[in-house]
Amino acid sequence: MSLLRFVHAADLHLDSPFSGLKANAPPNVAETLQKATFEAYENIVDLCIAEQVDALLVAGDIFDSADRSLRAQRAFVSGLEQLHEAGVRSFICHGNHDPLDGWEAQLTYPPSCHRFGRQFECVPVIEQSPETAVVYGISYPVREVRENLVEQLGTIDSSPFSIGLLHANVGSNTNHDAYAPCTISDLEQSGVDYWALGHVHARQILREGGPTVVYPGNPQGKNPTETGTKGVFLVNVDDNANIDLEFRCTDAVRWVHLNLDVSELQTEQDLIDVLDELFQRCLSEAQFRSVISRLTLTGRGALSDSLRQEDFIDDLRDSINEDWSYRSKFVWCERIENLTAPQINRAERVAGSDFVAEFLRLCDRAKSDHQLQEQLRASFDVLLDHRRFRRYLPNDVFKETELPTLINEAESVALDLLTRDEEA
Repeated sequence: MSLLRFVHAADLHLDSPFSGLKANAPPNVAETLQKATFEAYENIVDLCIAEQVDALLVAGDIFDSADRSLRAQRAFVSGLEQLHEAGVRSFICHGNHDPLDGWEAQLTYPPSCHRFGRQFECVPVIEQSPETAVVYGISYPVREVRENLVEQLGTIDSSPFSIGLLHANVGSNTNHDAYAPCTISDLEQSGVDYWALGHVHARQILREGGPTVVYPGNPQGKNPTETGTKGVFLVNVDDNANIDLEFRCTDAVRWVHLNLDVSELQTEQDLIDVLDELFQRCLSEAQFRSVISRLTLTGRGALSDSLRQEDFIDDLRDSINEDWSYRSKFVWCERIENLTAPQINRAERVAGSDFVAEFLRLCDRAKSDHQLQEQLRASFDVLLDHRRFRRYLPNDVFKETELPTLINEAESVALDLLTRDEEA
């Protein structure tokens, strides 16, 4: 039986300007981008109502800037009013993008909405049943909050079921500013059962229990680096305080990075046909949301000369967008990067006497020489132990079965660099 159901959202960034993108986009794409954050928020409200949850929790950065637009504020309050009418409460904290000292229109929030202030407060989730669950929340008084806010909370009572609503950088995430920094240990010692976090735009479950610690990510990607599915968590808590997390998509537009190896393609028509298939598959995988893509072309093949012709890449992008960007659910190709290289006769090059030949022979030896492979693995340990690089590398990335593949990939990259001057 369910004790509590709520939606955990964060980083709405309503009215995000999508700087540098709308200016270069066709009108229909620019208009879709302008509406994207609002549509994502509408999807969250619809989800809360459809799932008949007890509450919506938003962990900061509701708006994109401290000088939040009137349009964004009215849209936000309108969504909360819909929740109020449906019997869904809302709990809001403010983060670095929408601190309490920012400009705010005098709008009336519904009585079922609780907005946390500059000190931690404890509020029942269900007003008529305060013993069921409570929310502890705090907002940023100013944009830059550098102290550990969790320390202000201290350790709470073990009952009732408790939720912490906080905009913070947990574990020194280097991709985000170190606002309200804290550690997993800080959160564990607080006694809170579920930490509803905001600030980090990538979806992460930092801890599954004791306590559960979650970043839902932002519900709508803001730029080409925020790729993939975006949304919120639907959280179900049973009578034994067991927590079930279900991710739900809410994004209106999806950013994707596409890679195409042109090695097997022979003609420009082959390229166009394959790209059409790629974009159709991309739309299907996005569940027919509109898509903004960046395309990277790689490989060595017959098309390399065409791809290096002046203006060819620009013409290709324009041609793609004429076909795909004016549909009701569009694919807009924002950028094409050409990393292809001309074909080479490897057998001929490896038999030569220059540095390239020596390099290719070394690659061949590395695939079979166990002593050389051990030397390579020893050098990899430096990367695995490096604080910044190791998070990009699985622990088993350099295992024996993967080494020949890695050598082949390294050879391809190095060969492109070594022969680039020859191709100019």
